[in-house]
Amino acid sequence: MRRYWFGDIDGSVCTPAQGDEDRILERCDTIREKVDVGFVPLSVDEACNCGFFADRAEYLARLRSITIRDARKKIVEAFSEGDAELIQMVRMLDEMDEVINLLTEKAGEWYLVKNPGFSRKYKSMSAKRMVGVMKKERGPLGKICAEIDALSNHRATLMRDISKRTDAVMPNCSALVGGLVAARLMERAGGLSTLAGLPASTIQVLGAEGALFTHLRAGSPPPKHGIIFQHRRVHNAPRNVRGKVSRAVAGKLAIAARIDYYRGEPDPEFIERAQQRIDAVGEKE
Repeated sequence: MRRYWFGDIDGSVCTPAQGDEDRILERCDTIREKVDVGFVPLSVDEACNCGFFADRAEYLARLRSITIRDARKKIVEAFSEGDAELIQMVRMLDEMDEVINLLTEKAGEWYLVKNPGFSRKYKSMSAKRMVGVMKKERGPLGKICAEIDALSNHRATLMRDISKRTDAVMPNCSALVGGLVAARLMERAGGLSTLAGLPASTIQVLGAEGALFTHLRAGSPPPKHGIIFQHRRVHNAPRNVRGKVSRAVAGKLAIAARIDYYRGEPDPEFIERAQQRIDAVGEKE
């Protein structure tokens, strides 16, 4: 007996599939046809001769409707995963960083036009403190700086929310390198499933694609780390062992991502062994 999405054919007996489109999609998931050298797919004419469809136009219309429903179902499933929202949260955080930095820079230039004598202090002040000073200005500049300060507070809240959500979606990666770094790695990879399939060498340089392509094209020194440089164990490591530490972190992250994707639950024993291994690499030199 040969099984197809629209029905079964057993010799000269044709049995149409029963149920609505959702039932037909469930049926499609159960069909496993062995494709060998002599395999010939069912023609539209044969399907019509069996009485499943009146003509080719009806066959194509029904097939189109089924495939569209299947695509919608898969899209809903993909966006219902926890990492889909987390990706958008990270991207929003990055956009907020760019907006805050640009507005702060432009507001600083505006403030210096009004207060030329402030130029020496401006160079040594942090951006946040500079915004606090400019907020005291009367008029539009002060109002804009107040908005920048409010946006910075929203940014801080979003960052905390990202860390909390990462703890739920990627508990082992989050425990290993922190929620924000883990979320940025997942966003750059394109999702938890993709991150779980990457080798450690790729995870190590995620976020350093520009430097990697320059190395391949011009022969410059290869990058030793990308986003994982934001993790304290990497950026606090001495320069002579930073590459080794980043490799160790990336190796453990590759395993942690797989645990998060396939199990979805914390593994404290693995995290403890991984932390000890990373610490040991940093203490060797």
